[in-house]
Amino acid sequence: MDSVEQFLFSPSITQSLLWLTIVMTIGLWLGEKAKIKQFSLGVTWVLFVGIALASCGIKIDHHVAQFAKDFGLILFVYSIGLQVGPSFSPFKRGVLQLNMLAAAIVLLGCVCAIVLHYATGIDMSTMTGILSGATTSTPSLASAQQAYQDITGATNPDIATGYAIAYPLSIVGVIMAMELIRRAFKISLPEEEKRLQEEAQATSEEPLCVDITLNNPQLKDMNLGELQRICPVKEMVVSRVIRPDGSDELINEQTVFRNGDTIRVLTDRRHVETLRLLGIMRDYDLHMQREQSDHLISRRIAVTRQECNGKRIRSFNLRQQYHATITRVSRAGIDLLATDDMVLQLGDRLMVVGDKNDVSRVAETFGNELKRLDVPHLLPVFFGMVLGICVGLLPIPLPGMGQTFKLGLVGGSLIVAILIGHYGPYYNMVTFSTTSANMMLRQIGLTLFLAALGLSVGENFLPTLTEGGYIWIGYGFMMTVVPLLVVGMIAYKALKMNYFNVIGLLIGSMTSAMALPYAQSLSSENNQASVCYATVYPFTTFLRVMAAQLLVLFFV
Repeated sequence: MDSVEQFLFSPSITQSLLWLTIVMTIGLWLGEKAKIKQFSLGVTWVLFVGIALASCGIKIDHHVAQFAKDFGLILFVYSIGLQVGPSFSPFKRGVLQLNMLAAAIVLLGCVCAIVLHYATGIDMSTMTGILSGATTSTPSLASAQQAYQDITGATNPDIATGYAIAYPLSIVGVIMAMELIRRAFKISLPEEEKRLQEEAQATSEEPLCVDITLNNPQLKDMNLGELQRICPVKEMVVSRVIRPDGSDELINEQTVFRNGDTIRVLTDRRHVETLRLLGIMRDYDLHMQREQSDHLISRRIAVTRQECNGKRIRSFNLRQQYHATITRVSRAGIDLLATDDMVLQLGDRLMVVGDKNDVSRVAETFGNELKRLDVPHLLPVFFGMVLGICVGLLPIPLPGMGQTFKLGLVGGSLIVAILIGHYGPYYNMVTFSTTSANMMLRQIGLTLFLAALGLSVGENFLPTLTEGGYIWIGYGFMMTVVPLLVVGMIAYKALKMNYFNVIGLLIGSMTSAMALPYAQSLSSENNQASVCYATVYPFTTFLRVMAAQLLVLFFV
C-alpha cells in the first residue's frame, strides 16, 4: 500500500501521465453527460476536474505539466489555423467589417480591464487572467502567462486562477447579451430569417450560370481565345455552345462562334450586366445541373493525387487533351469560379463538364479516390510547428517605445498555420486534412492543455476564491457583457446587420464555442451564426493573444 500511495502522490513522469489521463477521462465524460437542456461546459469540465483533484492534494511533475500545456496549446491553435487557411480572405466582402467589429469588442474588453485594474488595485497580470476567462480565450491565458514569465522570470498562479474563476459565468454572459439585444430591439426571428435570405440572394458570390444568345456582329466567326481577349470580363468560364439547330458541343480554343449561337457561361454575379453586351441573356439564375444534354454530363471529381496539388488548372490542358471543362471548384464548402490561373489543392472538388468517357479520363487524372484523403499528411503539421515556435520567439520592437514583445508560442503558431494553409499548395505542400482529423488534433491539444492547467493551479483555487477572489466573478462578467452589448447594439441598429450575423459575431469575438449551440438553436433554417463565428474566430484569437501580452508588458 505504501508503494501505491507513494506512486500516486509523489510527482514523477509516469505518475503525471496517469493523473493527466484520469483528469481528461473524467472531464470528457462529464462534458457528455452533465448537460442542462442543450447547454454544457463540454471540454471545459477537464479544467475543473483538474482543479478539484489538485485541491485534494494531487500534484504532478512541473516539467511534465509545462510540456503538456505548451504542446497541447500549440496543437490546438495550429489545427485552427490550418483549417481556416485555405479559405482565409481578410478583405472579402463583409469579412473586413465583421473583423473590425470583433476588434472593437477586444479593445473594449481591454479598456474594461484597465479601468478595473485602477479602480480595484488588482494587479494587471491577474486582471488579464480574469479577462481571458471572461472571454473564454485559452490562448490569451497562455500568452499572458508567458509574457509575465519573460518579464519577471517567475510565474503568477493568480493569472490561471482568475481565468478559472471568471470562465463559467462568461458563457452565461454571452447568451445573456444575445438575449438582451433581441429584447431591447424587439427582434422577430422569422423576419430576420427572411431578411437574411434576401441579403444572401443579393450578395451571393458563388458562380452564376448564364445562357447568352450571341447577336453582336463583332463576334461573328470568332473563336474562344479571341472572345476572351476582347471581352471586358476576365473572370468567366465558357463551358459549352448550343447551336441554333439545338445541338450542343464543348468549347475548345478553336471553337468558332456565330450569331445565333448560345453559349453557357459561369461568372461572378457582378459581371452579369457587362456580359449583356455579348447578346441576349436568359436563365441567369439557372441551376447548373439543369438541362443536361444527351451526351454531355456534369460530374463532381475530387483532387486526390498528390501530383496535382499546387498546379494551375491551365497546366492540365483539359480542353485540348480531354475535351472537357472544369467549371467550378468547391473548397472548404465554398464554390469558386474555375479560372485558368486557379491553383488546385488536394481535397478540392471539381465540377467537370464533358462526354462521359472524357470525364472518366479526367477523373483518373485527378485521382478521385476519396480513400486517399483519409491518409494524414503530418509533415506540414510538424514543419509548421517548428516555424511557429521560431516565429513566436522572435522579439518584435515597438516603434518609439524602446520595448519589444513576442508573438509567443500561440501567436506564432496561429499565424504560420494560416499562412501555410493558404499558401502551402502554391509551393506544392500538401496541407489538406479531413475535418475529423483536424478536430481530433484540436481536441487532443485543448484537452491536454486544460488537464495540465487544472492540476497546476488547483492548489490555489479554493484559498483564492474564499479570500476575496469571488468578486473576480463579477469583474469577469462585466468584461464579458459590456463590450458585447455596446458593439452588438451598434452593429444591429447603426450598421443594420442581420441579427444572426450579430450573434455569430458576438460568439466568435469571445471565442466561445460553448455558446454556439444556443445560437444554432434559434434557427433551423440557416447556419449564419456559425459562419460569422468562423469568420472572426482566427483574427480575434490573434488579437486576444497580442492584447494579453501588451497588457502585461505595459502595466506589470
